[in-house]
Amino acid sequence: MVLRARQTKAREKRESKMIFASSCIESAARQKNISTTEMYLRMKRVGLMDGFILKCYEGLHTQSRQHVTEYVLGALDIWESKKSRKL
Repeated sequence: MVLRARQTKAREKRESKMIFASSCIESAARQKNISTTEMYLRMKRVGLMDGFILKCYEGLHTQSRQHVTEYVLGALDIWESKKSRKL
């Protein structure tokens, strides 16, 4: 019973993180006036989803949507800039 409760809680946390990540993609795409697919691909190219949004979920998800969107877009600009300098 305890194991099942832990598994359920872990699954719910993963789901919450993925919903939050999806929300970040949608908000950032809307702000930049691009498709969610394009925004997802930009984030994926630089590893922003795993390396920032999901990694920093605990701190980010407590902030306002506007603040998170600005923070994510700022991070995306920096990460893309760093990646382009490496190429």
